Amino acid sequence: MSDVLAASPGSAKTRRNPLTRDLLVRWSFMLPAIILMVALLAYPIFYTLDISFSRFEITSFGAGEWVGLENYREVIADYRFWDSMKVTLIYLVFALPIQVALGFFIAYLINAPWAGRGLLRALFIIPMVVAPVVAGGMWRMILDPLWGILNYWLGLIGLGPLDWFGDANLAMAAVIIIDTWRWTPFIVLIATAAMLALPKDVFEAAKIDGCNWWSTLWSVAVPLLVPVIAATFVIRWLGAVKMFDIVLAATYGGPGKATGVVNLFIYEEAFRSLRFAEAAAMAVIVLVLTMVLTGIFLRGSRKLEEWF
Repeated sequence: MSDVLAASPGSAKTRRNPLTRDLLVRWSFMLPAIILMVALLAYPIFYTLDISFSRFEITSFGAGEWVGLENYREVIADYRFWDSMKVTLIYLVFALPIQVALGFFIAYLINAPWAGRGLLRALFIIPMVVAPVVAGGMWRMILDPLWGILNYWLGLIGLGPLDWFGDANLAMAAVIIIDTWRWTPFIVLIATAAMLALPKDVFEAAKIDGCNWWSTLWSVAVPLLVPVIAATFVIRWLGAVKMFDIVLAATYGGPGKATGVVNLFIYEEAFRSLRFAEAAAMAVIVLVLTMVLTGIFLRGSRKLEEWF
């Protein structure tokens, strides 16, 4: 008995050594990625935080005198910041549901058995590979009130020409159209992969029961895809919050400030007005709000997964 007790500590130590070595090996493989993440993400975030609580020194391009929450108080009192947040909210409220609904609907149609669907799937990838600035400039020509091809088509049915970039409501609609054209294919790819993973016997049973394509979509496909739809909404939300380049290329926030999203306003305050400290405070506020809303959306998506 004493021999067994004497051998126990050594055997436990022997068991711990392989586990320790295994843990060190795992972390050694992760270390390059961690260093890269810290260099590319953590440092800019901490740099922005430091600037937001200080006066910005343009000579050293860094933080100067510590001023605490003074920059944040200026930002909160600035009505232009809240107007840009309102414009961003309007864009998100309209663009995200349209893109998610349209993406899943198109994915359902191109997954149906019909000739030519493979070619259509390939064509849907094209908008994703177009640079946002190029997409904004291209659509600016398409929507031009004088020689734009869309206004020409609208004129054939008596609806044109429309001043897409001179009217505040139409300018926001133009931004949503451009963004939807560019990002709906991304949602189509996710939805297509999700639909291909659905059980085929459920759809065969619906077909045997005499369900048409609309009943199959609404009563069979949508309930099965609700968790994927929620997750896709969160992914697209994280990308839509960063809206900047399309607005910069297509409208530059105009007419007036009708399409002046918050990221464009932060850019102008930093690089045109040279108010880097205030712009950093705005960026931090937007980051915090985005993290809070993302947490709420993730919690909601988990609830949907439990229900369905």
